Amino acid sequence: MTTINGLPAHILLVHAIVVLLPLSALLLVLSSLWPKARGKLAGPNAILAVLVTILVPITTDAGEWLDRRVANTPLLRAHTELGDTALYVAIPVAVLALVVWWRQREHTVAAPDSAKSEVDGETAGTGGGTATAVRRKTYLAPASTTVTTVIAVLAVLAAGAACYDIYRIGDSGAQAAWQGNFSQNPAPGDGH
Repeated sequence: MTTINGLPAHILLVHAIVVLLPLSALLLVLSSLWPKARGKLAGPNAILAVLVTILVPITTDAGEWLDRRVANTPLLRAHTELGDTALYVAIPVAVLALVVWWRQREHTVAAPDSAKSEVDGETAGTGGGTATAVRRKTYLAPASTTVTTVIAVLAVLAAGAACYDIYRIGDSGAQAAWQGNFSQNPAPGDGH
């Protein structure tokens, strides 16, 4: 991808990464630490995290295209090198978001007869009722507090690394684009 509406694609795509990767990291932490949030956020965040991970190489590729069309400066080289690290922080966020979602999915109990909540006046699953809960086979120990704790710690670490890395990349990009390219004084004739 080279340009969007006449502008370099990188300068537009980067805004999505700067917003969506930290958002996904925050949602990962919330869904890994807070069971109520996990039920509502784990699925949407898994989708978001995977989409962001797909968007990172598209954005860095657009950045490499732009890099070949602007002056090569030490600040730009630093930004380019840092930009290559974004995928290394996006992947753990996506993997952990998928793990949290999958564990949440495994945690739910399927009850095939739940549509019949009452059978001849009896509540399903009590007394002589016919409804029974069927558990699916699990792979990621959804009931284990130890596994939940390990995943939560990894989620906090991955989210922190992602936010810090995106901050460093963004700061270096802003330095490369703007350092020495504006005046401290307002332009003549500016009414402000």
